Amino acid sequence: MLLKPFNTVAVVFMLAFAFFIIFFTGFLEFPPASTSIVPPTDDLNLSPPQFASDPFTDLIAAFKKWDSQVGCDRFREKIGGGLSNGSSSVSLQQVGGDSNSECGGLKLNHVAVLVKGWTWIPDNLDNLYSCSCGLSCLWTKSSVLADKPDALLFETSTPPRQRRRGEPLRIYMDLEAGRKRSGFEDLFVSYHAKDVQATYAGALFHNGRNYHISSSKNNDTLVYWSSSRCLPQRNQLAKKLLSLLPHHSFGKCLNNVGGLDMALSIYPECANDASVTPKWWDHLHCAMSHYKFVLAIENTMTESYVTEKLFYALDSGSIPIYFGAPNVWDFVPPHSIIDGSKFSSLEELASYVKRLADDPVAYAEYHAWRRCRALGNYRRTRAASLDTLPCRVCDTVSRRGGRNG
Repeated sequence: MLLKPFNTVAVVFMLAFAFFIIFFTGFLEFPPASTSIVPPTDDLNLSPPQFASDPFTDLIAAFKKWDSQVGCDRFREKIGGGLSNGSSSVSLQQVGGDSNSECGGLKLNHVAVLVKGWTWIPDNLDNLYSCSCGLSCLWTKSSVLADKPDALLFETSTPPRQRRRGEPLRIYMDLEAGRKRSGFEDLFVSYHAKDVQATYAGALFHNGRNYHISSSKNNDTLVYWSSSRCLPQRNQLAKKLLSLLPHHSFGKCLNNVGGLDMALSIYPECANDASVTPKWWDHLHCAMSHYKFVLAIENTMTESYVTEKLFYALDSGSIPIYFGAPNVWDFVPPHSIIDGSKFSSLEELASYVKRLADDPVAYAEYHAWRRCRALGNYRRTRAASLDTLPCRVCDTVSRRGGRNG
């Protein structure tokens, strides 16, 4: 039997219909339209994005551009889709609440902690605190206010070798990178989650400072750096990177601004009180805020040792360029820092920083965590900071029964 010839129109129609089905079921993939969301090179090692060259100084204007081109909904979708720095139960302690199960283990409803000897812990930490579960906590350096303390806290001195029942519990605190126990403590406070944790993220490290945050960013001098402890390894790293980037270096190490305490000469609006001789830390945040980037290099690069060097930069509204703890993403907001360890060379890092500095939308996205209320792990980092330490220590002392523990 002879076959009937194909109808050309029918064939074309069937091919078009097949193409239509393949396209919309995703088997055929076309190049996507470009988006203005900038993929970070930090937490997922993504390839550097294509930047738009549009030099800027006005941070608020950059925020508005980002709002119109990206916005918080797309940012939240992005970090919810795997670009956030997910939670880690290992690096941060969970700070409890007021549930009956959590409150049931308290043996004392009031705890007094006496801080012994000299310590760098700020005096303004001394207070009578109203903590969760109805617990009150007296934290003081005065043996008059706490003549019968439930616990003694030591930092620069060693606790007594022996403790008899009925005597205060011994607490030893060491927030330095070595994290060495004294061997004679009943409680150990450190930056690590395995102990009673105290992160460096709290506000008590910088009370009384000028918190004027500039909305105008330097476009010619990109990086702020300040160090007066010139450790050879850190100095060498800073010198190599800063040789590739326009910067101001305050402090004793690699100073290029004409001497110490020059920040107020450059930024007189950062003076707190004209009648008081300023110290360098009084205007730290204000000075930092004029720069698009702050270089933050830890003294020691060890797990969970994330210090105020990084958190100062975040608090000042700048982007930290960070070298330090390998698990830093467990402590910071999503897409908030530039992790220097993720780049193959300092030249590649410097190139990324320069291109980012000229793209207001890409730059503004590093601030989206704050503007879009997407704190990630940073919420827990602040909750475990020095600010909350008194209540958390008193809670632990209460659960151990204080002097009877």
